[in-house]
Amino acid sequence: MTELKRIKVEVAYGKSVDEQIALEVTVHEGATVEEAIQRSGIMKRYPDDIDFDVNKIAIFGKKTTMDAVLSEWDRIEICRPLVSDPKEARARKAERDKAKKEAEASA
Repeated sequence: MTELKRIKVEVAYGKSVDEQIALEVTVHEGATVEEAIQRSGIMKRYPDDIDFDVNKIAIFGKKTTMDAVLSEWDRIEICRPLVSDPKEARARKAERDKAKKEAEASA
């Protein structure tokens, strides 16, 4: 029986700006994102913080699925939910900038 080649990947999670973790995991060639996450033990470290209905998964910043097959040295990222909608945040910033310019022009 042929033994499957082993590959190394990384599972990363940032609970907050100040608390991040990246775990190196060895899995068999052909392993999925889900298998690597399970093997990493990260769910045991953060059982109340990670919910895959809320936290999205990416490989090197590109959205992926739990059944995606991994390649050597892939970096699986468990993403925090967005605090605010980026479009709304940009719109609020544009409004503030506009108000500031108007205030400066009238001064």
